[in-house]
Amino acid sequence: MQATTGMTGRQYGLDWLRIGAFALLILYHIGMFFVPWAWHVKAAEPVDWAVWPMMAVNPWRLMLLFVISGVVSRALLGKLAAPRGFAASRSARLAVPLLAGMMLFVAPQPWFELRDRGAYEAGFVHFWLNDYFEFGGSRGTPLPTWNHLWFVAYLWAYSLMLAALAALPARVRVLLQRGFDQLFTGWRLVVLPMVWLALARLLLHPVFGETHALFDDPYAHAIYGFAFFFGVALARSGAAWTTILGQWRALLGIAALACAALFAVHGMSDGTSAWETARLLARTALAWTAILGLIGFAQTHLHHDGPVRRYLTEAIFPYYIAHQTIIIAAGFWLKQAGAQTGLAFGVILLTTLLGCALTYESARRVNWLRPFLGLKRVTPRSLSATAAQEVRSQSFEKL
Repeated sequence: MQATTGMTGRQYGLDWLRIGAFALLILYHIGMFFVPWAWHVKAAEPVDWAVWPMMAVNPWRLMLLFVISGVVSRALLGKLAAPRGFAASRSARLAVPLLAGMMLFVAPQPWFELRDRGAYEAGFVHFWLNDYFEFGGSRGTPLPTWNHLWFVAYLWAYSLMLAALAALPARVRVLLQRGFDQLFTGWRLVVLPMVWLALARLLLHPVFGETHALFDDPYAHAIYGFAFFFGVALARSGAAWTTILGQWRALLGIAALACAALFAVHGMSDGTSAWETARLLARTALAWTAILGLIGFAQTHLHHDGPVRRYLTEAIFPYYIAHQTIIIAAGFWLKQAGAQTGLAFGVILLTTLLGCALTYESARRVNWLRPFLGLKRVTPRSLSATAAQEVRSQSFEKL
């Protein structure tokens, strides 16, 4: 069942794609424990072959989430009508769990990291009470930190910028949308963003890197800010949706070829500028065609509802908040125990899934805890609405 152009109504395909993207992100962070790349806590012996699947998803996994977030934000903005209401809603759902995450959920991560480096000996309670809130980096790690919750911080900042744009006169907003529709249609929908992404990677990344520190991260904003606001405009662009829904198979085919090219370049590169340029081009083509292709696939084949979607749509944000702390803790203790790679992976995966499920199931049942994990408070009115929705669903299933 295909979504209508212009994104009218709930887009279940994007819900499923968002769920899948967050699940992939959790697996990716488990992989970061094993690959040779730098991370908070590393396995004693890196697994070199794990680089290949990680490299296949790295260029597009986060950009995809920002594009989907932009589409969803546009829909929410239309539902709440007033920009001030949208800003308040996004702040409650993003800023509150961000602050709670920095103070509580993320705090064990730098403690495990420092312990793994042999740079800290005291227990976690002492660390949290005496050292975590130093607002500095005396131990080589900035404290306090938001670590993986940088995504939430950036999403909140972009949401506030969207609220400011929504406060512009209607004629200006119409012109902005019309400009997007004219610029990003047909082949330009594919080529122009790739040019932008390639230039950002070529010109900004070598100078600024990617800090995830919000205020000194121009490269990340050029990538993720672009992705978010592209999604905002895409939500109401019939021309762009026509291209995506009509060409998603070809786009995924190009993404597969670009991935193969990226693998080939990685295997043959000698580090010269020519090879690095080839890597950049392959990475850029993979990133953007995979994003558009996956969106088209999801809207074409996953546009359906059900209790699993409803459960996971709410659960996935608490899972995201909790998952990295669980991965780092499990990886640290398994490394201390000398666990073999295969056993370590299985234990980390199982522990992460169980820990995330326990976190969500606890939060959804404790009303005061819900906002700290990005869940709406339960009110009598919302309970009545949920009960009515369940009755409608049961009545539909009986037909």
